[in-house]
Amino acid sequence: MSTTATEPSPTPTRRMAGWARRTASGAARGLGRGAARAGGGFWRWSGTRWERVRDAEAQRSARLFNLAALLAGWGAALGGAVFTLVLLYALFLIPFTPRVATLEQALEIHPSVAISADGTELTEYARGGREWVELEDISPHVIDALLATEDRRFYSHGGIDLRRTAGAVVRTLSGDREGGSSITQQLAKNLFPQAIGNDASLKRKLKEAITAIKIERVYEKDQILEIYLNSVPFLYNAIGIERAARTYFSKGADDLTLVESATLVAMLKGTSYYNPRRNPERALRRRNLVLRLMVDDGRLEAPEAERLSQQPLALRFERQTIQASLAPHFTEHVRREMEAWADKNGYNLYGDGLRVYTTLDWRLQRAATESVRKFGDALQTVADVEWGRTSASRLGSTTSPYYRAASGVTAFGHYWESKTAVVDQFIRESAEFERETAGGATPEAAIASLRGDATFMANLKNAKTKLQVGFSAIDPHSGAIRVWVGSRGYREAPFDHVLRARRQPGSTFKPFVYARALEEGWDPDDTLRDDSVRIQIDRDELWEPTDPDAASGELVTLRDGLALSRNRISAQLGQRVGARDVARLARRAGVNRSKLEAVPSIALGTEEVSLLEMTSAYATFAAAGLYHRPLAITRIEDRDGNVLEDFAPEARQALKPEVAHTLVDMLRGVVDRGTGRQLRSEFGVRADVAGKTGTTQDGVDGWFMAIHPDLAMGAWVGFDDPRVTFRSAYWQQGGHNALRVVGDFSRTALRSGLLSARPRFPETPEPSSGGIRDWFDGIFGGDEEPAPEARRQERPRRPARPDRAPERSSPEADAVADAVEEALRDIDPEARRAIDDAARQLEREADRLARDAERAAREIEREGARALREAARDIFR
Repeated sequence: MSTTATEPSPTPTRRMAGWARRTASGAARGLGRGAARAGGGFWRWSGTRWERVRDAEAQRSARLFNLAALLAGWGAALGGAVFTLVLLYALFLIPFTPRVATLEQALEIHPSVAISADGTELTEYARGGREWVELEDISPHVIDALLATEDRRFYSHGGIDLRRTAGAVVRTLSGDREGGSSITQQLAKNLFPQAIGNDASLKRKLKEAITAIKIERVYEKDQILEIYLNSVPFLYNAIGIERAARTYFSKGADDLTLVESATLVAMLKGTSYYNPRRNPERALRRRNLVLRLMVDDGRLEAPEAERLSQQPLALRFERQTIQASLAPHFTEHVRREMEAWADKNGYNLYGDGLRVYTTLDWRLQRAATESVRKFGDALQTVADVEWGRTSASRLGSTTSPYYRAASGVTAFGHYWESKTAVVDQFIRESAEFERETAGGATPEAAIASLRGDATFMANLKNAKTKLQVGFSAIDPHSGAIRVWVGSRGYREAPFDHVLRARRQPGSTFKPFVYARALEEGWDPDDTLRDDSVRIQIDRDELWEPTDPDAASGELVTLRDGLALSRNRISAQLGQRVGARDVARLARRAGVNRSKLEAVPSIALGTEEVSLLEMTSAYATFAAAGLYHRPLAITRIEDRDGNVLEDFAPEARQALKPEVAHTLVDMLRGVVDRGTGRQLRSEFGVRADVAGKTGTTQDGVDGWFMAIHPDLAMGAWVGFDDPRVTFRSAYWQQGGHNALRVVGDFSRTALRSGLLSARPRFPETPEPSSGGIRDWFDGIFGGDEEPAPEARRQERPRRPARPDRAPERSSPEADAVADAVEEALRDIDPEARRAIDDAARQLEREADRLARDAERAAREIEREGARALREAARDIFR
């Protein structure tokens, strides 16, 4: 049976395009027929004139007259043809210019609102930096200067000043480029920059002109003037005359003097080029030109203009505050997501009054912001004092001694005096240095000049030595982002250290190595020997990871290796499980925005990642291995409360639950007795929490990640320039800097009830140890399980299996090994890597077989013990 396909109804855009094609086609046919008739007559007329020009018997004057007429006729014909083509092109462009409804929508001011999960309004999304004022509330000097400079015939044309346009064309063709846009045309460009474009092309000018005509049909002249003055940009986040007046002269638009009005109108020709703050001399010349133009237009007397031109600019510059937000880095992230959504769905984020419901918890955000402020300031004081003193000795393990010593030192004074090469490099990287050398100064002279500029050096020092902190928290049950603090202060440091910054995570990356080992069948109580590690990266590079303490040669369990953050143990384990598998697991868990290279050092966290990725991955650990994509927006409504879209959590299983549970239990050891124990000892956190500290090479980055059954948290501490660090090794450690931020936040959240101390992570099932103990427990009350804490403390530590114990080799064996190693050096690197991969795979298979055999032996032992218990019960009965 055949079916007839139903054609889908055309979209409005296609209908409009079809109308444009039909209109242009009809006009072209009509004009073509008219042109054909006119062309035939013109061709006959031209032929007659040409014959008269060639007539040798005619008078010279008559021949010249006919030649002039012929040239004029052809010029008119060509001009008419060009005009016809331009007219046809303009007709074609009409449907692709903003509609009247779009014009009205562009001027409506209904800011969208971002709302937290607990109902707090976080911010408004409005057209940045604009305050609307009525035309009567704008100084008349502004209007006079504007009309005299930009559009003298504004009140007499219909959107396009043909006289000015023609003059601009003539001057441009003569080499003196000049704009001929009317105020209405400039308004069209300001309101619809994307639809009209910014390129210098005929298409842009035609679309600008068409839109200007549409605007003139919708609005009165005074309305157009008011809209223009409220929408024109003036730099520094100042849009509109009111914001410009407050930014440059610290007063309202109604109080602007004639000189101030001329200064602002002068900027319209090029806001950056005539910026009165950056280029005062250039701006002054342009302002005086505006005054002379006002004289030419009869709006100012010449003597008065001469007197005013002698006055200075007299700026009172004050940068206006940006749109306030309770969580600025988070709402900026939401803004980017909402702009993409609005473009896709046909909404205007800045004018449609959308209500954006987010996942952020303002109560938790407020607590985190306070912890970042408090310990950001404290750690800044530590760094200031450490680098302000000549002595490198540490004053203490708390911040109190540093606060007491702060008044007696110059912050980073010793650093600035002793590290002259680094400071010189800072200077070389500055914009001021580039300007000095561009002006002809040698690099040495530029450095000397800038070192003598006290203001420049103070600003440079403040920028380079400013400590930064990032903090984020995610709900592991849904992936909802609950906290997002991107820096110590958005105004001073708008750069986002939660999502945009990429830093090495150090030891906080190690859990991915241990998780992969657990997936391959390793047990937390399996052991590796704490020996020196040497890993050949390639023919010329050898990697030797170290720990603060020398290699002991003792057996260390995986549980202790993670809790105590042993680099040598983690590096060995990373070699056993393979860097590629570690990278893949990290991506599954949530580190999926950053590029991870499968190199051996990945086991110690040398690949750069973001704090949000790490927090998301630790949330996966806390959620029994279930990864949730970080979620910032839950629902979008229009301003009438109608739901436009809901956003549900996106989840997938990244780790087996038993692997995640075991890993969390191992991470408990970090907090209970390892490098993160200050979380309990100093901040009194008694809830069931787990975590991991992290410190990168030379103490550049300090990290601490923590997980509670209901919240995953992460903090990063460091300087934006990695050449600046804490001075002492103690304060460089994540367990002594970033941990304090997480600890203070956790303490506050638990005490205030925002987090509960009662939830617990699922316990890891413990295999029976078998033997006589099981038989004894089975007879005398062994059915009762020991407490989880007791179970963790009493767990026996198994010795290393024989296949992992190092063997002492003979001299002959050493000679053979040396010969093999020498031969391997000559093998092609690709082949050698293939051999290494195969060897590691074989080693993993051998480890797996050994573990399977050991599990089978334990199972046999348990079955035997169970049989003995049954026999004993029968005897005692």
